[in-house]
Amino acid sequence: MRKNIAILMLLVLVIQPILAIDLEINKISSSDVLIYGLNNEATFELEITNNERTNNFEFYNLLGFPMEPKSIKLEKGEKTKVTLKIKQPDNFNQEGAYFFTYFISSQEEEMEREAILKSLKLEDVFKISAGELNPESNKIRLFIENQENIELKDVSFEMTSSFFDSNQEFDFAPKEKHSFEMELIKEDFKQLSAGFYTINSKISIGDLTTTKESVLEFEEKDLLVEEKDTYGFIVTTDVIKKTNDGNTITTSRTTVEKNIISRLFTSSSPEPTSVERQGGKIIYIWNNEIQPGESIEIKTSTNWIFPFLVIFLLLAVVYLTKKYSKTNILLRKKVTFVKAKGGEFALKVSIYVHAKNYLERIVITDRLPPLVKLYEKFGIEKPTRIDEKNKKIEWEFEKLESGEVRVINYIIYSKIGVMGKFALPRTTAIYEREGQIKEAESNKAFFVSEAKQEKKE
Repeated sequence: MRKNIAILMLLVLVIQPILAIDLEINKISSSDVLIYGLNNEATFELEITNNERTNNFEFYNLLGFPMEPKSIKLEKGEKTKVTLKIKQPDNFNQEGAYFFTYFISSQEEEMEREAILKSLKLEDVFKISAGELNPESNKIRLFIENQENIELKDVSFEMTSSFFDSNQEFDFAPKEKHSFEMELIKEDFKQLSAGFYTINSKISIGDLTTTKESVLEFEEKDLLVEEKDTYGFIVTTDVIKKTNDGNTITTSRTTVEKNIISRLFTSSSPEPTSVERQGGKIIYIWNNEIQPGESIEIKTSTNWIFPFLVIFLLLAVVYLTKKYSKTNILLRKKVTFVKAKGGEFALKVSIYVHAKNYLERIVITDRLPPLVKLYEKFGIEKPTRIDEKNKKIEWEFEKLESGEVRVINYIIYSKIGVMGKFALPRTTAIYEREGQIKEAESNKAFFVSEAKQEKKE
């Protein structure tokens, strides 16, 4: 085809008209772009002045391009404006800018003129670009520019990318640029890395549809978000969460400090990368690489239950030790079941009197529960007084040496059987220590008849 065009243009140069038309032609404006498949017209606004006699003038070319108007009539000296319209033939496939030669002729004369035409594909007419985009962006501005000297109406754009989808429609004046903003959903691109991404555009005018690829830059941004939380009292848990909201792989160093005591009761998840000691401090270190959109969570738990329990037991031991050390006399009371010949319910009561210090004028008093009687025989230690009416028994000791132990035994019985728990009152002791009167009491003993065993509290 190009060879044919060259031959035709050569013929134009060889064939010279004998006479030239005396027309003055000025180009006022032009729209010189022809788009493949659109069947649009290139237009040239011409101002023509006829400097000769009245005549009819025809427009034609040797390349087969349809032209309008085909002819005009001008009076002598007449000046007029003509819109010259040129279309591409169906089989024309030359791309880019080129000189288009056309002719104006009358009956005896003609003249040659040139116009510059541009043949383009639809996707080459537009430039599609995007504004700034980074991981913190909530919206993006897109630009669509008509780069050519052509007016286009009802142009639709269907654009898709990793960040958004959009459908837009615009009318374009020559060289006009449109822009619009789009809201972004961060979840859609939180795991994307920095770099260049493609905007795929489907461009349509009427029945003509084409595609175009444009480049979108996702700018690098280091954005590491750290959250801390602490909860619990006895078991204290520290949680550190780090999220990479940027678009580059981020190296993270996390440290947790403990002392030499708390570290003994501390566990962590995951295990630290390394542990360092600085004097009395223990430093736990985690080194991580976090991908865009990903997060890590580090938990350290310090369980104070065991140390608190140890401290509590130590305090209890100290308290009991001090209390025991301040006690001058210990009374321990217990009961045991005794088989009686007559089948009565009988219990043997034993009272252990342990003097921890030297004591004087000691009176041991015990009371009998209701419904029981005292057996008249006693052990080694005989009571000093027995008050049957008030059910009270007393033993008196003039003195007790430090460490001396006396055991008091007696038996009680009842002809009425006892079921369940049978409790005995506490035994009391009144004594003199270093000129001061003091008092002490025993534990409370009881007997469970069903189990046939003795218990104390």
